[in-house]
Amino acid sequence: MLPLDFILYLQIIIFLFITPGSPRIVIISYSMNYGVGRCVWSALGDVSANLVQATLVIFVIGSFFSESSIFLNIFKWIGIIYLLYLAYDIYKSRPKDIKNKIESKKSNLSFFRDGFIVAGTSPKAWMFFPFIFPQFIDFSSNYLSQFIILITTYIVLDFLSLIGYAILAQKLIIWIKANPKTINTISASVLVIIALIIVVTQRY
Repeated sequence: MLPLDFILYLQIIIFLFITPGSPRIVIISYSMNYGVGRCVWSALGDVSANLVQATLVIFVIGSFFSESSIFLNIFKWIGIIYLLYLAYDIYKSRPKDIKNKIESKKSNLSFFRDGFIVAGTSPKAWMFFPFIFPQFIDFSSNYLSQFIILITTYIVLDFLSLIGYAILAQKLIIWIKANPKTINTISASVLVIIALIIVVTQRY
């Protein structure tokens, strides 16, 4: 892997991270409802799913994705159903009081699970890892070290961007605290729209 290839890789993943997708919409809503601390668990779930995806693609099932669309469609519909479930859950949730923190009934494991499933079933991720990620690995040389460098870079930047979204959401909540239900309605609506866009545009 040449330095210029790595720079191009950085440009691609940074673009992916600054583009709001379902994981970041969930992070924003969770930050406003439960605080940044709980978002750390969702972010850990997200990057854990990405690590599993990359490992499976490079070392186990990469060829299946290039030869068959069945797997992509399975993950697509699992993701759509879960996005709709999260949209409902976010819409029904009670926003956190800014001055008096309310303990959530959701466990840290629940936040981790949500982050893992949303990222793990994301069609964008399953398009990136099988079709783009391997393009930056030279399989004729020591590809394990290349894999470690690329996935570590991805995970670190993804985690930092998710936490950045969570912190930004906490700053924005000051301006919307007069009508805290608004962000839940917007977040839920965006998740539904994303699910519908996936249904219409992601055809394999």
